[in-house]
Amino acid sequence: MDRIDELTQILKDSKRVVFFGGAGMSTESGIPDFRSADGIFNQILHRKFRPEEMASHSFLVNYPEEFFEFYRNRMMFMNAEPNDGHRALAKLEEMGILRAVVTQNIDGLHQLAGSRTVYELHGSSLRWPCMKCGKVYPMEFALREENKPIPHCSDCGGVVRPGVVLYEEGLDDEVVENAMRAIREADTLIVGGTSLVVYPAAGMIDYFRGRHLVLINKSETKADASADLIIREPIGKTLAAAVDNLMKN
Repeated sequence: MDRIDELTQILKDSKRVVFFGGAGMSTESGIPDFRSADGIFNQILHRKFRPEEMASHSFLVNYPEEFFEFYRNRMMFMNAEPNDGHRALAKLEEMGILRAVVTQNIDGLHQLAGSRTVYELHGSSLRWPCMKCGKVYPMEFALREENKPIPHCSDCGGVVRPGVVLYEEGLDDEVVENAMRAIREADTLIVGGTSLVVYPAAGMIDYFRGRHLVLINKSETKADASADLIIREPIGKTLAAAVDNLMKN
């Protein structure tokens, strides 16, 4: 039995699957990850600031023009579309097998593919709230010429920022609690496209107590030793093949 067949069998035997994903989930949609050789953080060469600094709360506050220039140029992918992996997870949810997606991604592609129960640990680039009054704008608002270099709220004049969790900021308590509960209650946890080095999100998988831990990742992770199945192939291709097999059976 090859690894796709093994994954298919695990899905067939499962009733409460949760998918926990990271940046590698969206690379097949043309969105680079952060820390690989070709990742976003290795593409940015700034004479004064490191990429992690530019993606921080203090950088937003202290250097707002530079922050928004960085964010527009490096963190917004307007033409990205869901890939086969996103669509396969949406199909699993439709079939009643997948109970939730827990994602570290901020691109909104899971929802665009049709997934309904998605816990976005690091927020979403699609929502831009005003820092003063809380009014939420769509991502396109920040790209309008009249809103450059710094977008301001049309109601109160406050700065409108991306609705993502920046460095130095905490995760949303409600999102974290929902994600932890989903993972605790899962009988199968599929972890894909994440190096499992970014905390506190990476610590989420420690709450899993179910039967099957599946890893779909190109590189080794801290969870490899605990996994029932490890697949070193692209996530989209892998999930799509397994779901196709499942539907045929």
